Amino acid sequence: MKILTISTLYPNASNPRHGIFVETRLRQLKKHYPQTDITVIAPVPWFPFSHPVFGQYSDYASVPYTESRYGIRIYHPRYLVIPKLGMSLTPSTLAYSLHKQIARLMQQGFDFDLIDGHYFYPDGVAIASVASTLNKPFTMTARGTDINLIPAYPKARKRIQQVLSVSNHNLAVCEALRQSMIELGAVPDKVSTLRNGVDLELFSFSDESQQPALRQALNLPVNVPVILSVGLLIERKGHHLVIEALRHIPDALLLIAGTGPKAKALSALAKQQGVAQRVRFLGKLSQEELSAYYGAADLLALASDREGWANVLLEAMACGTPVVATNIWGTPEVVRKPQAGTLVERNVNAIAEGIRQLLNKPFARADTRHYAEQFDWSATSEGQYQLFNRLIKDAS
Repeated sequence: MKILTISTLYPNASNPRHGIFVETRLRQLKKHYPQTDITVIAPVPWFPFSHPVFGQYSDYASVPYTESRYGIRIYHPRYLVIPKLGMSLTPSTLAYSLHKQIARLMQQGFDFDLIDGHYFYPDGVAIASVASTLNKPFTMTARGTDINLIPAYPKARKRIQQVLSVSNHNLAVCEALRQSMIELGAVPDKVSTLRNGVDLELFSFSDESQQPALRQALNLPVNVPVILSVGLLIERKGHHLVIEALRHIPDALLLIAGTGPKAKALSALAKQQGVAQRVRFLGKLSQEELSAYYGAADLLALASDREGWANVLLEAMACGTPVVATNIWGTPEVVRKPQAGTLVERNVNAIAEGIRQLLNKPFARADTRHYAEQFDWSATSEGQYQLFNRLIKDAS
């Protein structure tokens, strides 16, 4: 089985956490089915200057054109993104980049059986064009905003619906997202839920007796409640709500892991709320570093307004750390029992109350870890392999 994965959401040497959920699913497929031959094309926007003064755009210029991660070969062709015109033109510039890269590889003897595509717009539109030209079967996996946000734009919605109709199969990371895809017009039999799992070795369990040493190693106070909030520093992730909720949790320390455009605004908010001394911004963390902070924290707070399947929830639980999460989209499918955490409405008072409840939780961290263990990757990888195998046989 030769799989070509295509996604603009994929880690690279300049941004190793970008789209890490796509890479993780591939790594797990390769782990469970080592005979699978996987190649990745992960295009990045074209930008000519790598000087740090250009911020995020300089990262694009620094991405290597090809690299290998975890034994998987990855190509990063460039595609043109034009400000203000990007939504309508990017599917075409992305398709051009993909056609050119694949043609170059095929001239060198490369071939594949199926395209494993991720994110419906613009990726899915471009991938559908490539698959049609090459007469290859393809699947598309929805990731969240491509189904629950972008279809609000009529032109994009129409093109997403076209991809849903021509793909050989569509995948959702949670049942709520699957239902939304059906509402957009997908044939129910052509949409499956294939949830993300959690790496139970990477995100290892830390019990109550290990926390003092973990906190000391991370320069954290030992005898105060520690709350962790993880994600891009953007409004959608709700870090501002957790900062405001901190006013109602005396003595607690809030750790915020992530980078993004709202960093200065969140720092200013912490000062305005009078909690700046109890908020630490950790910046960008590797998964290994993040695992240590999960283990050191009493709980994870996730105050997003949209999530397909939030990987940080299971990552925290695998380390023994329960979650306070907003009751949206696929999150109720992850947080189903008290040992996992609690679901709350997306407002400051509800988040604060949820945090107070978990800080007084009646169960041990081992109970949370045990809950997370049902979400290992084996079932997901098996479902993915069997689906790909069937589609390749049907196309032959």
